[in-house]
Amino acid sequence: MTETLMEKIPFTAQGLEAIKEELAHLKGTERQAVINAIAVAREHGDLSENAEYHAARERQSFIEGRISELEAVTSRSEVIDASQLTGDKVTFGTSVGVADEETDEESIFHIVGPYEADISKGLVSTSSPIARGLIGKGIGDSAEIQTPGGTKSYEIISIELFDMTKV
Repeated sequence: MTETLMEKIPFTAQGLEAIKEELAHLKGTERQAVINAIAVAREHGDLSENAEYHAARERQSFIEGRISELEAVTSRSEVIDASQLTGDKVTFGTSVGVADEETDEESIFHIVGPYEADISKGLVSTSSPIARGLIGKGIGDSAEIQTPGGTKSYEIISIELFDMTKV
């Protein structure tokens, strides 16, 4: 008998709370709203030519799919305790200051789980090429990252534990 182990999904406490809030909103508010919209659309008669009905069914399909996804994610979630991290190497839960070795341009990346990633806020997923290239490195180390525009080399100039509530 083989047992399939599902890979855990890393989260900050705040990130997991946000996912749980979205799930509760979808189940408690959005699901009922779309059921009501379908009922109203049905009252308008012929369903084959009823755009409201088809739009509501499409929205229902999206909501139910997202609920299933979030339930699966929360069942596999693992909150990483930042107090257990040392901050001497790049890991989940660290902010990494890097300098482009070609242009000297500096950037800061916050390493988070895949469901917390938001590049506009500098939150990069542990599964992204940049995070994979940086994880395990220390200050002064170089990291070569494969990007769509080619290989980039970064020097790690700082590593700090970060507080998601400030990002």
